[in-house]
Amino acid sequence: MIQQIHKQVLGRLFLGWLLLSAAIGAVVLYLETEKIDTFVLDLALTESSVFSPADFVRIDKDQFARLKRKGKDLIRRHFVVVELYDAGKKPILELVGPGKKAIEAQINVRRHPFPLEDAVEYKKHLIGGKLFLQVLVPMKGEAGEPVGYFEGVYQVDDTTLGNIIRGLIRSLLLVVVAVFVTTALLYPIIIALNRDLIRYSRGLLRGNIELMEVLGSAVAKRDGDTNLHNYRVTIYAIRLAEELGLSSERIRHLIAGAFLHDVGKIGISDNILLKPARLTSDEFAAMCAHVPLGLDIVEKSDWLRSAKDVIESHHERYDGGGYPRGLKAREIPLNARIFAIVDVFDALTSKRPYKEPFSLDEAMRVLRREDGSHFDPDLLATFGRIAPGLYEEIGHSDEPAVYGVLQRLIGKHFFQQKSG
Repeated sequence: MIQQIHKQVLGRLFLGWLLLSAAIGAVVLYLETEKIDTFVLDLALTESSVFSPADFVRIDKDQFARLKRKGKDLIRRHFVVVELYDAGKKPILELVGPGKKAIEAQINVRRHPFPLEDAVEYKKHLIGGKLFLQVLVPMKGEAGEPVGYFEGVYQVDDTTLGNIIRGLIRSLLLVVVAVFVTTALLYPIIIALNRDLIRYSRGLLRGNIELMEVLGSAVAKRDGDTNLHNYRVTIYAIRLAEELGLSSERIRHLIAGAFLHDVGKIGISDNILLKPARLTSDEFAAMCAHVPLGLDIVEKSDWLRSAKDVIESHHERYDGGGYPRGLKAREIPLNARIFAIVDVFDALTSKRPYKEPFSLDEAMRVLRREDGSHFDPDLLATFGRIAPGLYEEIGHSDEPAVYGVLQRLIGKHFFQQKSG
């Protein structure tokens, strides 16, 4: 169980690490992208600042030549396209760097609608692994009115782009590592809390199991039976269930049923329960009432309710001749069919005030005579294969030894079971 909890905690922490890394990484990516945009825009605006609003006031032949020289200077640096517009947004100048016509064509396909608001606008483009920034800068006169527009396509050089990418990767890696370290620090804390919880849960579980054992023992003593019978029949039932390949969950229900199969006898009169002679038909009908009484007792507890199948159906017969509902064959719950066999087997092989114990062979002959009538033939055949070993192991053992075997089996199926 501890190993399974470690795996579950690690799995959930790993999933949490991935989700947190993705969520925080997305936020960091957005913020870093905004910083990159600002950085690249500053680069573009710094270079384009060679143009001033005064350059757009009166454009004659000489002024046009000066604008063209400034534009070519930008082309020689980082701009691949330079365009100038007058206040009416009519083109004044357009320059395209050598071999950059294809880039201009691709950007024009995705360019922003023109005209734009009288504010700096920009748009990023990633073309052929290169980063381009299309920027539009309104040129404003002294009164704040637009006198012209500068629009250019700025290419981020490989060195700057590499630095940007490396910085972005470093930021994202830092997030992943920081979240991982935080997650790793949480692991021992969660495990420590789980250990306390497991210890507390095991204490509660052990208390419930002991209460179930005590209740079964009380019923056995009232019925004139012994703890040994309860212990042995529970062991036989567990071993048969294991041989059949039943899950630990199913076996836990079977254990509860084995301890509490006759719990309803608490409500049966001593005159009937302890009568040494054969019961009359009315008395037998009263005795049969221990089944609904038992169901009513365990129904009040979620913990004890798992014993319901055995309590309700361990007096059913495979041929349909049992009680209380006359179920037959596989209509009878599997746990009840298992318990019916081992209960009779232990009763036959145990010493009682009115009889000596049957030998193993004698007991199996009695069971086989009821094959297909009282007992499930397949289950009886399986039990027949393991009965000699079981009988040899605990058939003649004293109470402490049998109880020790039972506790190991209870521990196996209540405390060491794997999930699923």
